[in-house]
Amino acid sequence: MTTQTTAEPDIAQWRDRKRYLWLMGLIAPTALFVMLPLVWALNQWGWHTAAQVPFWIGPILLYILLPALDLKFGPDGQNPPDEVMERLENDKYYRYCTYAYIPFQYASVIVGAYLFTASDLSWLGFDGGLGWPAKIGLALSVGLLGGVGINTAHEMGHKKDSLERWLAKITLAQTCYGHFYIEHNRGHHVRVATPEDPASARFGETFWEFLPRSVFGSLRSAWELEAKRLERSGRSTWDPRTYWSNDVLNAWAMSAVFYGALIAVFGWALIPYIVISAVFGFTLLETVNYLEHYGLLRQKLESGRYERCAPAHSWNSDHIVTNLFLYHLQRHSDHHANPTRRYQTLRSMEGAPNLPSGYASMIALTYFPPLWRKVMDHRVLDHYDGDIARVNIHPRVRDKAVARYAGTVQ
Repeated sequence: MTTQTTAEPDIAQWRDRKRYLWLMGLIAPTALFVMLPLVWALNQWGWHTAAQVPFWIGPILLYILLPALDLKFGPDGQNPPDEVMERLENDKYYRYCTYAYIPFQYASVIVGAYLFTASDLSWLGFDGGLGWPAKIGLALSVGLLGGVGINTAHEMGHKKDSLERWLAKITLAQTCYGHFYIEHNRGHHVRVATPEDPASARFGETFWEFLPRSVFGSLRSAWELEAKRLERSGRSTWDPRTYWSNDVLNAWAMSAVFYGALIAVFGWALIPYIVISAVFGFTLLETVNYLEHYGLLRQKLESGRYERCAPAHSWNSDHIVTNLFLYHLQRHSDHHANPTRRYQTLRSMEGAPNLPSGYASMIALTYFPPLWRKVMDHRVLDHYDGDIARVNIHPRVRDKAVARYAGTVQ
C-alpha cells in the first residue's frame, strides 16, 4: 500500500501555489470558444477535413492531453497545514472559481446547439453545415463539460449555503442528472464502500456491468430517499401541491425546461446532440465513481453496522494537473471524511490507497476490463495484505476469487 507524504511547511511562508491555477477548471466550459478561431483558420488554409478535428477537443483533452500532463508534472505534494485551514476555507475567491463555471457551461451548450443544427456556417469556412464527424465530436466535447460540471455541482452541492445548492442543481441540469444531488449526499456518503452502495464498484466487476447498476440503482435510491424525506414532513410524493418540494422532480424539471427551450429554438434536429452530450456527461461521472472505490470494503462490526468510513476506503491520486481540472476530487478520502470541506483545503491523507496515475489516465483504462484488472486487482489485494476476505467482491467472481487468492494471505 502506498501513501502520500508531504514535508512540514513553514507556516509563516506558506502560500497556496495553486491559487490562480484553479482557473484551469474553466478550460472545459471555454474550450469550444477557443477552438472556433482554429476551425476558421484551418478552413481558410483549405484544410477542410482537419477543420473538423478541433470539435473533438473534449475527448482529446480527456484521453490524451490530461494523461500526458499528469505524467509530465506528477504528484502535487503540497498539503495545507492546519494553521491556514480556516483562512483558506473562508477565502471566497475559491468558490467564485466554481461559480464562474456555470455561465461558460451554458454558453457552450447553447453555442454548441447552434453549431450542431446550423445549415449555413460559411462564416466558419464551411460549405453548409457541419458533417456528422464534426457533429459527434462537438456533442462529445459538450458532454465532457457536462461531466466536469457534475463534479463542479458535487463541490457546491455538499455545502450548507442554499445558493450553492441551487447552483449545483442548475449545473446538473445539462446532463439530466439532477437526482445525483440527492443520492450522492444522502445515499453514497452513507453506504460508500459497501455492497449496498450502487456507486461503489466491486472487485472483478467490469465497468460495463457497473454502469447500469450505478445509473439505475442511484436513480432508484434518490427517489426512495426523497420520498422518505417528504413522508417524514407529512407530505406525499405524488401530491401535486408538493411537486416543487421534491428535489428530484424540481431538478429534472430544470433539464426539461432547458432542453425544451433549446428544441423550440433549434428544432428536433437537436435531439442527437442532447442525447450524446448528456449520456457521455453522466457516463464520465459513473466512470469516476467506478474507480474511486473499486474493491474497497468497510468491514462489519459485531453490532452488524459497518465501520466508520476511513481514508482506506477511497482510491486517491495526488497528480496535480487533473486535480486542478477537477477541484481536488482525487483527494477523495479527505472528502469522505469531511464532506463539507471546500476543495482548496482537501489534503492527501495517510492510509489512503493511491492510484498509479490521475483520474484522466485511469478513465480510459476502465473501458478495457482485462487491462483494468491487470493494473488494479493486485493493488486491491496489496491494500488488504492479500486477504481476499476483506475485499468487496462481485458475486459473479466470488467463488473464483476466493479459490484463487485464499492462500495468499500474508
